[in-house]
Amino acid sequence: MTTLHLARHEPGGDPVLLLLHGLGATGEVWDSLLERHWKGEVIAPDLPGHGRSPRPDTYTFESMAASVAAVLPEGRDVVVLGHSLGGVLALTLAATGRVAAACGVGIKLRWSEAELTKAAQVTARPERVFATREEAVDRWLKLSGLDGLVPPDSPLVDAGVLAPDARVPTPDTTTLTPDATAPDTGWRVAVDPAAFGVGAPDVPALLARATCPTILAAGERDPMCPPEHLLDAAPDGVVLPRAGHNVHVESPPLLWPILDRLLRSVTDALGQ
Repeated sequence: MTTLHLARHEPGGDPVLLLLHGLGATGEVWDSLLERHWKGEVIAPDLPGHGRSPRPDTYTFESMAASVAAVLPEGRDVVVLGHSLGGVLALTLAATGRVAAACGVGIKLRWSEAELTKAAQVTARPERVFATREEAVDRWLKLSGLDGLVPPDSPLVDAGVLAPDARVPTPDTTTLTPDATAPDTGWRVAVDPAAFGVGAPDVPALLARATCPTILAAGERDPMCPPEHLLDAAPDGVVLPRAGHNVHVESPPLLWPILDRLLRSVTDALGQ
């Protein structure tokens, strides 16, 4: 089990809000969303192989979701909002009964063989090393889909790159050790290339197995999850007007009605 780096906001209080970022990103991408306060505790981890979290030996939706489940507080209701890859993990947690309500935003629902082949090719390439931080930041912004949305000098990018002398946690502890797989010199992006080979999710199966209220949503202009794909998979899906793929960065207020809806589903179930 991989021990994840966690950012906690407003510790204490229920239900807990769990925020799961997309492929290539880190927990900081939710900072703008949290300009409005959730009523309880908020947890925003770096997913396995991302940011300050360690790199596991293999990547599957189930193993990544298990790593997330391992850091959740026991005996407390958890509402999860996940973006893209994080949305798949949110639905995976819903299918295993670990959360009280879940929403997946911007999940890519249709994959061609060419797209899967390209993803597999990314995992097979040697990790790139850059001479300067600026080059590594530029690469990370592109990999995470944040290019043009987040300026290169934003503090948000700090967790997305690794300095030449970077040290990383071991897979099963939070002890900092040298990264034995890292090149000797140069800047890198803080994303394990192997994570891109996680594959295509079976979203209909996850929705069918969910033990709690679930919502699918996507931006109206999301090229990875266009409205027709969303509504085919979930006729009650929420199309977010004028938003693209990274709605939580572009237009975070659009997500609060969904969070309010998830919160109501939990409080209604508890009779509060």
